[in-house]
Amino acid sequence: MTAKRIIPCLDIRDGRVVKGKNFQGIRDVDNPADLAKYYNAQGADELVFYDITASVEGRELFPDVLASVVREVTIPLAVGGNIHSLDDFDRVLQRGADKVSVNTGALRDPSLIGDAARKYGSRRVVFAMDVKRVDGQYHVFTNGGQEDTGIDALDWARRGAESGAGELVVNSIDTDGVKEGFDLDMLAAVCGRVDIPVIASGGAGRMEHFAELFKALPGVDAGLAASIFHYKEISIPDLKKYLHEQGIAVRI
Repeated sequence: MTAKRIIPCLDIRDGRVVKGKNFQGIRDVDNPADLAKYYNAQGADELVFYDITASVEGRELFPDVLASVVREVTIPLAVGGNIHSLDDFDRVLQRGADKVSVNTGALRDPSLIGDAARKYGSRRVVFAMDVKRVDGQYHVFTNGGQEDTGIDALDWARRGAESGAGELVVNSIDTDGVKEGFDLDMLAAVCGRVDIPVIASGGAGRMEHFAELFKALPGVDAGLAASIFHYKEISIPDLKKYLHEQGIAVRI
């Protein structure tokens, strides 16, 4: 049985970790390097670093902030933020990332996923989507969840997987920061379209939510969360112990 992964997420704005609700009301949380060190010691399976305003502002992600995080971790690190070319992949990987997360860049250039997978291998390519319900359909959003692309998220997920992405992160805007549970309906629909590992993001508020996720959707490989870990509402060792007791395979 493949062990499920627990992944904290560092959303970076102006060099600081921030968090909001439904992609709104962003507030300051902590220093990225300090949180990275904490999660490394906590036994997180991986860490995600998103520069959430790099694409909107049309700039490279903060190299000094990324370097400070890389120095603090030995666990795999996935990095995203204004990744639009193979040169961006090169730059981020050379700075210590293990994986590169692509979101808006793939929307602008759908060939980027396949080109990156061929050059670096699928395991280094993370395909991410910000998804929200619109008139009963799942749409892909961009620009920090502000712009509806009109693209069907299920079709887009399938296309990314077929292009060679190694895994798929599904960020539910509807449940982001709400802490009432993962978006199981959306995730089930996505899992039905792809055959690569799916990382669920958005909605975790209690340990039970992770158990519900992994029991209901075997195709989900990992649970990603931010505020419940940042504010120490749940510790990763306690969460893993709980999941193990629930019969869910995790790395302890």
